[in-house]
Amino acid sequence: MINSFNFINWTVSPVIVSIGSFQLRWYGLLLAIGFYLAYLTLQRIFKKENLSQQLLDKLAIWSIVWTFIGLRLGHFLFYDFEFFVKHPLQVLLPFDTEWNFIGYQGLASHGAVISLILFLSYFAWKHKMKPLWLLDRLSVVIPIAASFVRIGNLMNHEIVGSITEVPWAFNFVYGGPGVAGTYRHPAQIYESAVYLILFIFMVWYYFKYTKGKMRAGSATGILLVVVFTARFIIEFFKEVQVAKETEMYLLIGQWLSIPFILIGIVLWIYSMVKKEVPTYTEPKKEVK
Repeated sequence: MINSFNFINWTVSPVIVSIGSFQLRWYGLLLAIGFYLAYLTLQRIFKKENLSQQLLDKLAIWSIVWTFIGLRLGHFLFYDFEFFVKHPLQVLLPFDTEWNFIGYQGLASHGAVISLILFLSYFAWKHKMKPLWLLDRLSVVIPIAASFVRIGNLMNHEIVGSITEVPWAFNFVYGGPGVAGTYRHPAQIYESAVYLILFIFMVWYYFKYTKGKMRAGSATGILLVVVFTARFIIEFFKEVQVAKETEMYLLIGQWLSIPFILIGIVLWIYSMVKKEVPTYTEPKKEVK
């Protein structure tokens, strides 16, 4: 039995400040910081490879848009398909079925990965890049955004871990019925720490180890294997997201992680066998 000295009473409010019906929440702020740090890192990569700020901004803006779309669609397609069928408009709007403002509740990282890969493949085709060249560079910066998202989940008292008696267990006091007053794994911190360490490694790998000359598929392979292996393992320490998961041998997040792990392994093997080091030179605009 846990005593009062062996757990963390997590009393931080999810809301930073409220002005009328408007709320500034920790989740939104941390999400913005994570994306900004990813942008700054990608900016350094583009400068190193003599690519324009205009190309970077176009890539960054649309990557954020499609990441968000994938996050929302992924949640409803994988976890709440019935709601998606009945209320498709609410999926992309921050309102409930009664048109009350509730923000965006329900995001799935697997959906974001799928939508981002599809968009980046299109972006690479449009700009005559090799898709793996672009995916590898985005793979360097994605972990820092993912790390801040998980800290946002911590501040939001959501995606909580399973009940435990470990000394560092958290009592998520704003976690709602069935969560508040119980002691749980801080699964958000577990994931955030993995992603932060991965980001540090990826920056070293690009700037120091390969000096910007990464083998095609190597960074993407590392990202997929590490992120989704961590996700698969940490799911064992999480509370189920939807009721139907209580009857499943593996959780939905684990089943969705397996294909990405396999793709990552294939990409890493491909990078080792082919040893291709693609480059990209931005076409010069004609002066009229």
